[in-house]
Amino acid sequence: MSLLRIVFLGLVVALAAPAAADAAKPKRQLYVSLGDSYAIGYQPSVVHGAGGTRNGFAYQVPGLARARGYRFKLVNFGCGGETSVSLLERTAACRGLGPGGRHYAGLTQIAAAERFLRAHRGEVGLVTVSIGGNDVVACVDEAEPIPCIATVVQQLQKNVTEIAERLRAAAGENVRIVGITYPSVVLGLWVGVGANQDLARLSIVALKELINPTLKRAYEAAGGTFVDVTAASGAYEPLDQTTDRLRGYGTIPVAVAKVCELTYYCEFRDIHARTSGYRLIARLIVKTLPRR
Repeated sequence: MSLLRIVFLGLVVALAAPAAADAAKPKRQLYVSLGDSYAIGYQPSVVHGAGGTRNGFAYQVPGLARARGYRFKLVNFGCGGETSVSLLERTAACRGLGPGGRHYAGLTQIAAAERFLRAHRGEVGLVTVSIGGNDVVACVDEAEPIPCIATVVQQLQKNVTEIAERLRAAAGENVRIVGITYPSVVLGLWVGVGANQDLARLSIVALKELINPTLKRAYEAAGGTFVDVTAASGAYEPLDQTTDRLRGYGTIPVAVAKVCELTYYCEFRDIHARTSGYRLIARLIVKTLPRR
């Protein structure tokens, strides 16, 4: 083979290699997150002050999704303290955005997300929604929590269905929409200051029989996917299954130990997830994505 031919072939290989690498590299897509303080990764901190963090599930999803062949860029509309009502109605500036969160004063969170989704048709690969927890949290202090929750759930059904349907219309038929629920944080009332084991038991019933089925119906009605974080975090395990692995709590139900490990409720009476809790949620979301 002549020297000239060898040089020519070498150039062809060198030029083709980057093109092949680019073809094999997955296309970057946008990942849109909506919701409440879970969406912004809120965590309490006695050192740095409480607030949204990059430990949240929305911030962990892009890294975990790479193993399934996705390259996501997060666009976060989440707002701490949001309810299903305020997500549809609040137009004041959000004072609880997550790190790098989108500003949308003058628009509701749903309207801002709709505008973005329509402007980026074909670029969005995933939408997640975390909403509903703040709608029902006030019922914990009621003398009869279950009737309170049953009333709230009726409005939750209406609002979350509207949210899911509007996101579907704005995003298009092929975009994956994933709605999440929460760990059974109130199960942490089994231990600690102001312990109330009856209310802890009721929290499981409320999530399993009222809240989660409502959220599931709402998301699935719009062709979305529902992720049952309550089940995945072990809340439905029988309370007669016990452990003593958590120092300072003695022998407690395994389900209680798990909620203490995944959230701050047992320690601080704070409903938010630890980094491991948010990671569990992120993994559940990523698991819904078809492998590429």
